[in-house]
Amino acid sequence: MARLLLLRVVSLLLGHPGIALPPPAPAVSSSSSHSLRYFYTAASEDNKMHSSFIIVGYVDDQRICQYDSTVREKRPSVPWMSKVEEEDPSYWKDESEESRNAEVFFKESLVIARNRYNQSGGFHTLQQMYGCDLRKDGSKAGYRQYAYDGKDFISFDKETLTWTAADVEAQTTKRKWDAQSMRNQYLKAYLEEECILWLQKYLEYGKETLLRTETPEVMVTRKVDHDGMETLICRVGGFYPKEIDIEWTRDGEVWTQDVFHGLVSPNSDGTYYTWRSITVDPKERERYQCHVEHDGLLKPVDVAWEEPGM
Repeated sequence: MARLLLLRVVSLLLGHPGIALPPPAPAVSSSSSHSLRYFYTAASEDNKMHSSFIIVGYVDDQRICQYDSTVREKRPSVPWMSKVEEEDPSYWKDESEESRNAEVFFKESLVIARNRYNQSGGFHTLQQMYGCDLRKDGSKAGYRQYAYDGKDFISFDKETLTWTAADVEAQTTKRKWDAQSMRNQYLKAYLEEECILWLQKYLEYGKETLLRTETPEVMVTRKVDHDGMETLICRVGGFYPKEIDIEWTRDGEVWTQDVFHGLVSPNSDGTYYTWRSITVDPKERERYQCHVEHDGLLKPVDVAWEEPGM
């Protein structure tokens, strides 16, 4: 019975409950990739029904909506998300109702999951992540996966219409979900079609923010190493969107030896920064340049280290 209820819980969340297929959005012109993702998290320390619950939605790295077990209303997180009410006045009311239903089932499921893993007490979480990507080459991707206590539990393979269990405890769920062929076909259609339509709709709503471009600032600095070599660091900042191509070149050819890179990280103003470094012989310094390609640039730029004051 416990496992059946856990199946019922997550089955309720397969799809975007309560929301009809959106009308086609105007064509979005963008040379970057974009994503729509939703994260569900239930957490409990004592296995009681008053555990916390939150849903957060993102387009790219921008939070667009949120629901939590304190406010118990789903609300827009950015001003442009209010535009959805112009086409569907009951959107936020319906979303709030479905989110409250999800909260109840997730909390019950968290209790059941603890029993399934034969645990008593302690802090436990149940999470879901689903969404889709629209890549700059026109290809699409979709995914839905679940985790318990921060570890993979089960995930959907939309190509085979089957589920992949991450451990023994998930095998029962896998067998039941694999047998739900109509549900799996719908889920595939949602991830490949409906989710993409919503992503395009949201990109149109928030195009002033999401489809803007900010030109990267590129600077090469130098650091002397103890072994007679030196490190050239290409610092790139203030750019948007997040996607950027950075390479070190030697005599105009891409050079990967002794190259290190940092993560693409956000600035407080919504832009991004990152870096690439390379270890070189000081006598050959002039042979190296930092090559940068980005939507905010009319053409690629190549930057070399220069003596201060030049």
